[in-house]
Amino acid sequence: MDYKDTLLMPKTDFPMRGNLPNKEPLMQEKWDEMDIYKKVQDRTKGRPFFVLHDGPPYANGDLHMGHALNKVLKDMIVRHKSMTGYHAPYVPGWDTHGLPIEQALVNKGVKRQEHSIAEFRKMCEDYAFGQIDNQRSQFKRIGVRGDWENPYITLKPGFEARQIEVFGEMAKKGYIYKGLKPVFWSPSSESALAEAEIEYKDKKSPSIYVAFPVKDGLGVVEQDVHFLIWTTTPWTIPANLGISVHPEFTYVIVQANGKKFLIAKDLLAFVAEEIGWESYSVERELQGSELDRVVAKHPIYDRDSLVMLGEHVTADAGTGCVHTAPGHGEDDFYIGKEYGIDALSPINDKGVMTEEAPGFEGLFYEDANKAVTKALEEVGALQKLSFITHSYPHDWRTKKPVIYRATAQWFASIESFRPQLLNAIKETKFTPSWGETRLYNMVRDRGDWCISRQRVWGVPIPVFYAENGEAIITDETIAHVSKLFREHGSNIWFEREANDLLPEGFTHEGSPNGQFTKETDIMDVWFDSGSTHQGVLVERDDLVYPADLYLEGSDQYRGWFNSSLTTSVAINGHAPYKGLLSHGFTLDGEGRKMSKSLGNVIVPAKVMNQLGADILRLWVSSVDYTADVRVSDSNFKQVSEVYRKIRNTLRFLHGNTSDFNPATDSVPFADMRPVDRYVYVKLQDLIQEVRESYENYEFAGVYHAVNNFCTGELSSFYLDIAKDVVYIEGVDHPHRRAMQTVMYETLLALLKLLTPILPHTTDEMWGYMAHVEEDSVQLTDMPEAKEFGAEAQALRDRFATLMQIRDDVLKALEEARNSKVIGKSLEAKVTVFVPETFKDVFAKDDVDYAQFFIVSKFEEGLEANAPEQALKLDAATVLVEHADGEKCERCWTISETVGTVEASPDICARCADVVETYYA
Repeated sequence: MDYKDTLLMPKTDFPMRGNLPNKEPLMQEKWDEMDIYKKVQDRTKGRPFFVLHDGPPYANGDLHMGHALNKVLKDMIVRHKSMTGYHAPYVPGWDTHGLPIEQALVNKGVKRQEHSIAEFRKMCEDYAFGQIDNQRSQFKRIGVRGDWENPYITLKPGFEARQIEVFGEMAKKGYIYKGLKPVFWSPSSESALAEAEIEYKDKKSPSIYVAFPVKDGLGVVEQDVHFLIWTTTPWTIPANLGISVHPEFTYVIVQANGKKFLIAKDLLAFVAEEIGWESYSVERELQGSELDRVVAKHPIYDRDSLVMLGEHVTADAGTGCVHTAPGHGEDDFYIGKEYGIDALSPINDKGVMTEEAPGFEGLFYEDANKAVTKALEEVGALQKLSFITHSYPHDWRTKKPVIYRATAQWFASIESFRPQLLNAIKETKFTPSWGETRLYNMVRDRGDWCISRQRVWGVPIPVFYAENGEAIITDETIAHVSKLFREHGSNIWFEREANDLLPEGFTHEGSPNGQFTKETDIMDVWFDSGSTHQGVLVERDDLVYPADLYLEGSDQYRGWFNSSLTTSVAINGHAPYKGLLSHGFTLDGEGRKMSKSLGNVIVPAKVMNQLGADILRLWVSSVDYTADVRVSDSNFKQVSEVYRKIRNTLRFLHGNTSDFNPATDSVPFADMRPVDRYVYVKLQDLIQEVRESYENYEFAGVYHAVNNFCTGELSSFYLDIAKDVVYIEGVDHPHRRAMQTVMYETLLALLKLLTPILPHTTDEMWGYMAHVEEDSVQLTDMPEAKEFGAEAQALRDRFATLMQIRDDVLKALEEARNSKVIGKSLEAKVTVFVPETFKDVFAKDDVDYAQFFIVSKFEEGLEANAPEQALKLDAATVLVEHADGEKCERCWTISETVGTVEASPDICARCADVVETYYA
């Protein structure tokens, strides 16, 4: 007889190799055919809602690793929630307005000036839809489950109509106003920018010290004294209208280089070294408050420069006398307003100096730096010129420097409802917790929100102007424009004249002849995405407002988190989210930003084509996403090894339960052997730990817990010792069925626990499961951890000791192998000598210790009786000898019973009994 034929070896068609790049698209086609998203929603309907509201990615370009990190995190959360008692719809969306799309068309050769605004906007719309289709296919390839056929898109008429209503509600409450004040202005984009559209990069700038002579000292300072200012923007000197000093600083009049200068006392030594004064003397001191309304003379023009008291003046750098140009700085603007000085901004949309800066008109502002510096030198006002490299604001799209420039813009007043905003933040749950402080401080310190843009691809600001210039925003006009946009889209604003956009018969006392004009600016795109809580959560029947969670990158504390909070609190008094979760940025393996020029870009498509989406998803689950995340080929190689271990574990479990029917073959917990009960308890611990990790959005906890369970409790222990039972014993032996019960329950639990992370792999295995009813593992719920009370803890305690001893036995066996005492561990007889404290560990005979240690014979004794040749280890002293007897040709153990059964002379008595019972 060939004894191989009597062994119950694993049987499974589930392949060892994942071949994910080829198999995953087929799996996704199957999901599309069965409409898995709808099936999941139908199954969970009626449960409490959990809504993760998708922050819209911008519809331009292929996906990068940041997109993948973001969408996989969202998908894992939504999948988990739908398997733990919630109805968790997921509606993806896209942000589709703004300059990048305009620029993309220009880069493709579209000549903007050859088309009407409406025609150009239609091109932008077509381009956006093409980008959406491209990105949608890539998101689906990652395995993200959602309502992909019905996403929300910010350019759609229904969304635009709702956005107009949000604007109208804010205007009605007095939060929208038009005013002249300095804002970030991008000459390269020819538009105002919001703070969220600014990024800081190093820039080399001129650093100049300039003397402003006193014109009227008010009896406080003499005529021959000069206020000394410092600036890195010489081009703003033509716009200077004042000098700010701090009322509480002590100032000194210093004799140096043949002149008298007034500077802050605390900055004297610093300034002297910077300018290079070889010697100087202090004539006298005075308080900043004494300098109020002293008049200095502009160094170039015949114009006064008023000295003003300002708390914004610092002693960190400069001279303590701050060059003040109300048209080019926020602090400057407000102090000028306080002193009755209007803003002067002699620069146009393109960043070119105007005739209001005599002598410099026609110069681009950066070129004006040199010209202004030269003019200051010619009149003897320039005290020092050098260059510094410092962090400077840049346009996040064009990557070029921006300026502060006073222009007439539309604003949303933050000041009007700041306390409500801060209170809403306190009522929000943050993950990580530091997010609360970050958002709170941003809202506390931010100025009013500039919401107008001088572009064409966006939602128009729905404001009409009467003949007398008065702005018209009424309930009637807002409702009518919203209705027009819902029916025709916002392009109608550019296709019709103002009179044709107003309600029929509309009159206004400011337009006696019924002549009106309309606003030509569009809304900041952050107003678009900041309105999604109304345009999506409220508009759609399958979602609810407020959302349970917003999840985006950490840059969105100043972006989407912020704009959404602002609009929601403004119109409804509360945040649009109950919780905020943020993740870091994706960097290369050395911690650098990925860029094509560095050649260090790793894109999701490449990872999926080479390794598969499930590897990408498993990687996302493995990282601490709350901080910046490094991405490298070695990361994916390491994760691939973990994937292989998980996949092979699933395969082994499936193969060894191929003849197991849970309905008829399951063994109750109470009837299992202690070793089986122990592993079953450890499975419950895993279920509990994984569920808690999911609940806390700690996906790395899931990754490590499952990996450790597969490698620790299963592969290197339970599945190893199981071979002596599930292969060797008779098909329905109670020990075999007990082990199969544990294996089957473990397989089922692992498939469900891993589905949010590895949906392709778990659904693939689900297709091979013989005794499940659901068409997909996605249509199941997470396993619940079973409680076994005190017995569970007793098993943990007992086996914790046994596992320590097992580690020692494995070390001793390895030593014996190296010493040629044995070959394989089944050739060994092991005697374990334990200290008095462990003397009861082997008292019970309910564990087959030879099987437990995977040896042929086991004995135990007290450490005091251990012979000299025994190996003293951490928990026990171990003696390894060659076992007496012959090798059984069926189970490979060394046994003295081999040959005792006449009918089966080559096998042990145990195997002979199995063969006689089942194979005679």
